[in-house]
Amino acid sequence: MGDNDLIAPRREIAQFTPYVPGRDMDTVKKMYGLKRVVKLASNENALGPSPKAAAALRAAAGRVNLYPDGFSTELRRALAVHMKVKPTQVTVGAGSDELIEILAKAYLTPADDIVVSDHAFIRYKMAGDLMGSKVITVPMRGMTHDLDAMAAAVTPRTKFVFIANPNNPTGTHNTKTELEEFLITLPARVVAVVDEAYYEFARAADDYPSALDFFKAGRNLVVLRTFSKAYGLAGVRLGYGVGPESLIETLERVRPPFNISIPAQAAGVAALSDAAHLKRSVALVAREKAKVQKALEKMGFPCVPSLTNFLLVRVSPRRGAAVFEALLRKGLIVRAMDEYGFPEHIRVTIGRPEENRLFLSALNQVQ
Repeated sequence: MGDNDLIAPRREIAQFTPYVPGRDMDTVKKMYGLKRVVKLASNENALGPSPKAAAALRAAAGRVNLYPDGFSTELRRALAVHMKVKPTQVTVGAGSDELIEILAKAYLTPADDIVVSDHAFIRYKMAGDLMGSKVITVPMRGMTHDLDAMAAAVTPRTKFVFIANPNNPTGTHNTKTELEEFLITLPARVVAVVDEAYYEFARAADDYPSALDFFKAGRNLVVLRTFSKAYGLAGVRLGYGVGPESLIETLERVRPPFNISIPAQAAGVAALSDAAHLKRSVALVAREKAKVQKALEKMGFPCVPSLTNFLLVRVSPRRGAAVFEALLRKGLIVRAMDEYGFPEHIRVTIGRPEENRLFLSALNQVQ
């Protein structure tokens, strides 16, 4: 049987563009014969996981011959206590991007549409594309989601409006007033999905809203968060969502069984208990981000103001992809932004002081 004789995938899959992850360190070492590589590409926690979470991972390793609790009962209970909601209002996924996909699989058809912002996290558009739904993309205003325009773009077919707050890859945010006015305007039949992957870094800002507060006040929305960023658990793949009980029950029907491993469940519970590590992680980013941004702008590279653990940096007249490749050869992994519509930018994660100095030195050499 030849390839031409195989069954055809769904039309949506045949036209689907897969997500392209950042380069990993071992591959870059082998490609360029490097002994040391610094990764500042994927917005990971430079301090690593909480020591409590690391200990929980080690303790759980001896039980990986067993299937995990398919309902992640202890983890969902801990998350419910942490956020002051009911366990039945919480779901968990292998990263919050799995929950984005589960939302799409549970609710979207080719007869539906979703509204997203231009230059937003690409997984929202991909979720709509996967299910054959129409994706309505609204231009940004001032590098930030234009919530008025997004509300105006809603049609009778719209089921979800996806909002990243703060947004990846710009690092910008919508204010409490903006989000509140948007939610008032949004028809009750439409669900706002507010992705707060960088919530822990942003919450100290005076005008930053927690969508969780609006959910508790009765608004029709889903809040997504993750353990991958501030909690330093990107490698175990763990995210969570909060929403109305009926919607969560629907997602639980679609969620793959055993999608959260025993080590991941244990690490998540432990990470929630280590407020000191979270505080250190957020403080490091705040200190170092200010230093890195000041240095970049002094070098002639303007940055978009950010409430996250990364900076979107304009490197024109050079293209971001060219700077990305030049930095790779020097052992620095950042992220080119062509796929997000920023061909003259790179995105750089805030690392430890030494890593940030290496990045600035390498960028100065390749500019």
